[in-house]
Amino acid sequence: MAAKKILMIVGDYVVMVSFQALLMVGHLVDAVCPNKVAGKKIKTAIHDFEDDQTYSEKPGHNFTLNATFSENNYQECLIFL
Repeated sequence: MAAKKILMIVGDYVVMVSFQALLMVGHLVDAVCPNKVAGKKIKTAIHDFEDDQTYSEKPGHNFTLNATFSENNYQECLIFL
């Protein structure tokens, strides 16, 4: 599959597994967050199963944004929310 340019719009407490998976298969992924610039950090979440029928959310590591939305041309890219 040819590499695609993907815009991922994220916010605090996002789960970043999809970002990592897209990079792993060779796509170019820009992670942007409203009102934040490249190099700033956002908080992530970890889903934890603790003997319940569903997961609980725990704070994860800080993720460094790799792009600034207003500085790039995203007219020809896939958008991932």
